Amino acid sequence: MCVICPLQAMSLFEQFAAGNGAKRGISEAASDLKPTSSPPPKYAEKDSLFASDSDDDIPSCRAKTSRPDIALQQRSEWYLSQYWVHIAVLTVFSAMTRFYKIGFSNRVIFDEAHHMGFGGKYVNHTFYHDVHPPLAKMLIGLSEALTGFDGSFDFKSGSRFPANVNYTFMRLFNASFGATLAPMAYATLISLRCTPNAALLAGLLVCFDNALCTISRFALLDAMLLCFTAMSVLSLSGLYKYRKQPFSAAWFKWLLATGVSLGLVASAKWVGFLAVALVGLYTIYELYDLFGQKEVGIISHFWHWATRVVALVAIPVAIYMLCFVVHFSLLYKSGPGDAEMDSLFQAGLQGSGLQNQPLDVAYGSKITLKSAHPGAGLLHSHTDAYPDGSKQQQITGYSHKDANNDWIVKKVHGQSFGNTTDTIEFVKNGDIVRLVHERTSRNLHSHAVAGHVSKRDWEVSGYGMDGTYPDINDHWRVEVVEELSKNNPEHRLRTLATRFRLRHVGQNCVLRASGKSLPQWAWRQSEMVCDRRNHLDEKTLWNVENHVNPLLPPAEPNQLKGSFLRNFVRLNLAMARSNNALTPDKDKFDALASSPQDWPIMRLGMRMCGWEDGEVKFWLIGNPVVWLLSTLAVVLGPIQMLYYIVRRQRGLRDFAQEMEWETHLYVSGILWGGWALHYLPFYAMGRVTYQHHYFPALYFAAMYLAYIIEWTGRRISGSTNALSTRVVMIGLGIAAVANFLYFAPFTFGFDYPAKDLASRKWFSSWNIYDTAK
Repeated sequence: MCVICPLQAMSLFEQFAAGNGAKRGISEAASDLKPTSSPPPKYAEKDSLFASDSDDDIPSCRAKTSRPDIALQQRSEWYLSQYWVHIAVLTVFSAMTRFYKIGFSNRVIFDEAHHMGFGGKYVNHTFYHDVHPPLAKMLIGLSEALTGFDGSFDFKSGSRFPANVNYTFMRLFNASFGATLAPMAYATLISLRCTPNAALLAGLLVCFDNALCTISRFALLDAMLLCFTAMSVLSLSGLYKYRKQPFSAAWFKWLLATGVSLGLVASAKWVGFLAVALVGLYTIYELYDLFGQKEVGIISHFWHWATRVVALVAIPVAIYMLCFVVHFSLLYKSGPGDAEMDSLFQAGLQGSGLQNQPLDVAYGSKITLKSAHPGAGLLHSHTDAYPDGSKQQQITGYSHKDANNDWIVKKVHGQSFGNTTDTIEFVKNGDIVRLVHERTSRNLHSHAVAGHVSKRDWEVSGYGMDGTYPDINDHWRVEVVEELSKNNPEHRLRTLATRFRLRHVGQNCVLRASGKSLPQWAWRQSEMVCDRRNHLDEKTLWNVENHVNPLLPPAEPNQLKGSFLRNFVRLNLAMARSNNALTPDKDKFDALASSPQDWPIMRLGMRMCGWEDGEVKFWLIGNPVVWLLSTLAVVLGPIQMLYYIVRRQRGLRDFAQEMEWETHLYVSGILWGGWALHYLPFYAMGRVTYQHHYFPALYFAAMYLAYIIEWTGRRISGSTNALSTRVVMIGLGIAAVANFLYFAPFTFGFDYPAKDLASRKWFSSWNIYDTAK
């Protein structure tokens, strides 16, 4: 039945194509409906489906008309109904392929361990850290909340779902995003003035690709990313469709839709910014083209720029930031991601242990000092000594809670301070202090001895026994850099809210986290140095994280609260650092990883779970018809375009109308350009890559394949409805469906030995089964 239905849908094309003549496109019939006093606009093209996607474009046929006009009106309405029939057919097929046997495996598959786990954090309201923006994970959390999930399951990879976790609904919720891809591919090509034949072929290629289907059937981020990417290019195609009607209602609709979709795709995964780049390049070219039109005045230019800035910059940025507003509001409890944020943010989390601390730091207070440099941790010491250099006690950075992180603030050698409520003295900006390690009584010390990893800087060590061996090299000046609290006229050093530097009095260097790790003799903890070159960056900034002083009252809750903008910037920087850290380990073999050059030629597939004979298994691989032919299209398409460019340069005219060539450039720029922007950047990325990183590019390549078949057929035969073109499209549609069914066990899962599918191992590099078995 899955094979027959697409053929029936494809046969509809032949019926209505033949009904309007071999050489007549649908837009010709639609243009006949216009009154004779209103000729079609110059940019209307021969084979487009509609002059607009609004019913308001056809009302002229509802006025008094002759009998032929009534026939044309009826025919146009029939064509319009076919649009929605095709959308409905593709939606049904997409839902069938995405939802079928979706609960077959009751184990946590692939990255569901991460993404469903992150969704559970929203249910539990515990703060976490991840490399991706929060939107898609919040949607997964929403699906979990809708099932009544209580957050008790930890989604460990490969574990079985307990009876109280409705994983089937969670996957169905996610798969619904993947089910939108095929109808949106169809609508995109229609907006790009392609015939329904090409549009339906594109929809079928997307619908019946095994890889796109498989990735949509699990609670992962990719289906949402693909959905929002498809929304972006659909909205862009609508904007292209109305490019000659700026400031019309339809133009504004698609402009706003483009901005919203860009905000959504960027908020799902950072790779979504590649869609932003596509829209940005299109917009730049469009504005450049307007600049060359003398009839466009200065005021008009201003509004063109202003509307695009609002719709394509302000709206996406607002959506992106709004996602983080919701993210922070939902995750209000202390969790595993606390360490990626600064101390002031952590103080606002329930259960962080940073609430109810004194605000102003006084002499005699016990404190911990946290570096502003992510990953450097807290200022730390222990009884181990440096193996060389001064051979004094080690000073390091340590990210975990530990009693060896505690320091007592004291005055310089020879000075005392009050130790009662009435005589207490507060530390202020410019004060010279001494920091004594509570556990070992060693002073924080520096001297003209080279660092152990950073040789250009001075060593920092623990020296002396509190006041037993007075040394000026134990003295540090407090230099306040930023004060985040209010009402601090005396410039006191404050818990969490004050960012400051510690400048060594004797050497005039600043205490700095070098960003490097010490060798194994220091347990590979972070190196601390005294920077004699005075690099005044965030590595030299510190804040008091924990503060204990029984003589002081706790701070008011509103005094220890950071701003949203500060937290937003901090978290995005942490995400960037985590992304950059995802580099391949050359000493380890990653069976899941692949390289960009592997993707278009289907050199590798990916096992998504354990591979035991009796367990349900999924192997991520594409449909060879879709992947290999779309690769051929994106390779030959530019060569074909170069051929025509050379002929045009030599004065040869291949196009009866210049608009046909211009349209080809625009459509190719969107579809081929979308593929290139979503694929080629991965060659420059240093991070580890996986097969699913190619899926957004594949979506563009599939649409480009359908488009280039139609366009080439028109160049050869002179008509988009030529029999040869229809035969190629129908044959390709049948082959795509047949291959999808052939590889269906990998998509829907199989619980028998993988060796039984040996006939489907088309390439020796495919790891469907272990050759040793």
